Amino acid sequence: MSKKKLVVLSGAGISAESGISTFRDAEGLWEGHDVMEVASPDGWKNNQDLVLDFYNQRRRQLLTVTPNKGHQVLAALEQDFDVTIITQNVDNLHQQAGSSNVIHLHGELLKVRSTINESLIYDWTKDLITGDKAEDGAQLRPHIVWFGEMVPMIEVAAKIAAKADIFLVVGTSMAVYPAAGLIDYVHPDVPKFLVDPKLPEGINHISNLKCISLNGTQGLPLFAEEIKQL
Repeated sequence: MSKKKLVVLSGAGISAESGISTFRDAEGLWEGHDVMEVASPDGWKNNQDLVLDFYNQRRRQLLTVTPNKGHQVLAALEQDFDVTIITQNVDNLHQQAGSSNVIHLHGELLKVRSTINESLIYDWTKDLITGDKAEDGAQLRPHIVWFGEMVPMIEVAAKIAAKADIFLVVGTSMAVYPAAGLIDYVHPDVPKFLVDPKLPEGINHISNLKCISLNGTQGLPLFAEEIKQL
């Protein structure tokens, strides 16, 4: 008998439990800079070194942290379910925990790409500096979807969400679009779960939704036990 398809949408909350900083304060600033200055095409055009510094700091931090119990629970569910993780996160903690099918909506921190040819992508763990070039001679940039850029994997993610037998949202406020709209592609009869300590507003319209008001490390073990009974 084929395994049920479990589709997971994960966000910053699950990574925060591993110690990943959002690098943003309450005003949306990073070291006094508006986030648009360090995570947008205009920011890149205006101050390339500032953008590189921002992502260098994030990359260095990622290399110091490890997956938490939430990541591990999701990876272990592959024994019983056909699991696809659609993540808004740019870290690789799901993969480190053992998840084998991860779709990154917003890019990957440990990859860089050519500023001319988007298909020239390289694994990257050190600092990226001005003068680091792709094989086509173009400056390398972080392999990240910046504000104002298209989300190339969103159509793939929507098709996967539409085939889910169980749908889980964890660690996200469901306020960041287009990712937040993926739940609308899930069949109305499919069981849906939301694991997050702060339940977002405007979710009353979602059918068959069960909320677990805990963070990922506490809520995902409960979720895992529950879906094994379905």
